[in-house]
Amino acid sequence: MLRRDVITLATTAAALAAASPVLASGGGGKPEGETAAASVNIAGVGLPVTSNGRIRNYVFVTVKVHLGAGTTIEAMRAKDPFIRDALVRTAHRVSLAMPNDFTRMNENAINAAVMAIANVVVGHGGVTASEVLMQTPRRRTGVQQG
Repeated sequence: MLRRDVITLATTAAALAAASPVLASGGGGKPEGETAAASVNIAGVGLPVTSNGRIRNYVFVTVKVHLGAGTTIEAMRAKDPFIRDALVRTAHRVSLAMPNDFTRMNENAINAAVMAIANVVVGHGGVTASEVLMQTPRRRTGVQQG
C-alpha cells in the first residue's frame, strides 16, 4: 500500500470517529432526553514560566472547556486559535506559574484566564467552565530558583 493511501485512510477514519461518537463507541449511547455537556480540548499551549523578568521554563498545558447552551463544537473549534493566542499573550504579561516551582502552572490562574478570554472571544455564556487536564514541563530537572 502506498504511503499516501495509508495517510488518507487514517485521516478518513479519524474524521469519521470524530464526526460520529456514537458509532465510534459501539452504538451505545445515552437514553433520549439525556445529553452530555459538550466540551472541547485546547491542547498543546506552551506557556512560559517567568521569574524576575526572565523566562525560566515552558510548560505545555491541555485545557478542557465546557461549552454553554448556545455554543456548538464546530464554532468553538473555529475560535480555538484565538483563545490559544490570547492565553499565551496573557502568560507572557502575567506569570501563571506556581511561585516556588518552575515546572508547574497555577491551575486556578489558567482557568480564570481562559474564562475571561472565552467571554471576549466566544461571548458571555459561551463557555461555562474550564479545567486543566495535563501539564508537561519542557525541562523537568536543572531548573533552579533565582
